[in-house]
Amino acid sequence: MLEKIRKGSLVETAIQSLRQAIEGGDWRVGDKLPVESDLSDSLGVGRNTVREAVRVLVHVGMLETRQGDGTYVRATRDAGETLRRIARTQLADQLEVRIMLESEAAKLAADRRTEADLKLMSDALDARARSADQLEERILHDQRFHHAVVKASHNPALVELYDYFSHGIGETIERTEKDADLPEPSQEEHELLLAAIRRGDAARAASLARALLDPSLSVLKSGARSR
Repeated sequence: MLEKIRKGSLVETAIQSLRQAIEGGDWRVGDKLPVESDLSDSLGVGRNTVREAVRVLVHVGMLETRQGDGTYVRATRDAGETLRRIARTQLADQLEVRIMLESEAAKLAADRRTEADLKLMSDALDARARSADQLEERILHDQRFHHAVVKASHNPALVELYDYFSHGIGETIERTEKDADLPEPSQEEHELLLAAIRRGDAARAASLARALLDPSLSVLKSGARSR
């Protein structure tokens, strides 16, 4: 249940209190929140503070305000907070998720890619090769390639999910490129993946997509076991 706010930024603390109540199941998706005056009494803050906290949670998609009706729970997770939590997870966990998304995307891309998709992937890999000695540029074009593969799956849900995790995915690319202890996927390995997608070999494409990241994942897991 809601607890009275005692210190700190009133609006920020009100947001956190409401978010925790929603995530904790006090209100489920579709439930109507108590009226503003009741929330104000429960939190021990003014109505303006409650109103601003609700506006923020509406903005991030957790709440929905219906004109003349009230405020309803739209989602039990704040997308921004979810991304921050993902960013705090271990690199090995992030790589496992990335492998799942990219291997499935590669398999679908091999069946569904168009000539336009192939050009996007090819252009990104060519640019990656040209920037071999420029780390930041190589990372950028590496990201372009993987996003192009996912786009070529022509699965809107998968594309949206991958875009949702794009910040975390970008960080895994950067860390595998910069960390000398982690095997760096080569240009040739990326080219082989593109070739499998180009010839429509779905099973091979999925296997190669996984093979790009499996060595780094193995190193991270072996390191965790040795500690």
